Amino acid sequence: MTEGCAVASVLGMLEEREAAARVRVEGLREEAARLAGVLEAAEIELDRRVIAREELVEALGPVRRIM
Repeated sequence: MTEGCAVASVLGMLEEREAAARVRVEGLREEAARLAGVLEAAEIELDRRVIAREELVEALGPVRRIM
């Protein structure tokens, strides 16, 4: 019967580790989703800045050639 208790003890330990790993994975998934949102916002801001610079260069094009 001692062997059965040892197996149950090891099984319980593995189940606890599995549960902890599931919690960690879920937390990391949530963090990844949050970071994906932050990244998307940063990419939109970058695109806007690039467009603004390109528009300014285009608008000043004739002025820059005169100077």
